[in-house]
Amino acid sequence: GSVERVDIAAVPALKLAFGHADRVTVRMRSASTAPARLADLLASTRATASLDASAATVRVGPLTLRDARLRKRGRELDGRASVRAQDLRAALPPGLTVAPVASGAGALVFAGTASFLGRSVSARAAALARGGRVVVVPDVPFGELLTLTVFSDPRLYVQDIGARPQPGGFGLSARARLRER
Repeated sequence: GSVERVDIAAVPALKLAFGHADRVTVRMRSASTAPARLADLLASTRATASLDASAATVRVGPLTLRDARLRKRGRELDGRASVRAQDLRAALPPGLTVAPVASGAGALVFAGTASFLGRSVSARAAALARGGRVVVVPDVPFGELLTLTVFSDPRLYVQDIGARPQPGGFGLSARARLRER
C-alpha cells in the first residue's frame, strides 16, 4: 500500500529487535490484500499491545473499503469501514445485487437478487458471528442447513459484526479477539 506515516513505541527499545512494540500507529492512503491474507495481517497484530491503523481505501479482493480503521488494545480488535453502493456492485458477479437491510444482535441482514437466463430470484440472508466464525445463513425454510462459512481462522475469534446506513452506501463494523496461542 501507500504509507503516509508510521509511529512505533517500545520500552525498552530492545523489544523492536524481537519484532515487538508497545504501540504502533499506521496511516495509509491505500492498501490491498487478498481475502485469504487478511487473517494473517490481523493475527500479526499480536506483536503489539496497542495499534491504531487507518487507510483512506483498502481493497480486499474485489471489494473496496473506504475510511478503514483498525484499533487493537490487548487482544481485542475493532474494525470499521465504509462501503459505497457502487463499490459493492463492482465486487459482485454480473446478475447479482446485494444490499444490507438490517443490523443488530450481532447479525447483518442482506437482501439480494440474482438474475439468470431472464429470471430473477430474490432472497434474504443473515451474516453473523457464530462460534468465532462469520457465517451466512439464508432466510428460507431449513436455511440453517445451507449455512456457509465466509470467514474462519483459528487465530481469531469474531465476536460481532454490524452495519449502519450511510449516504451512498453503508458502514461496516466488526469486533474480534486474538485467541491464545
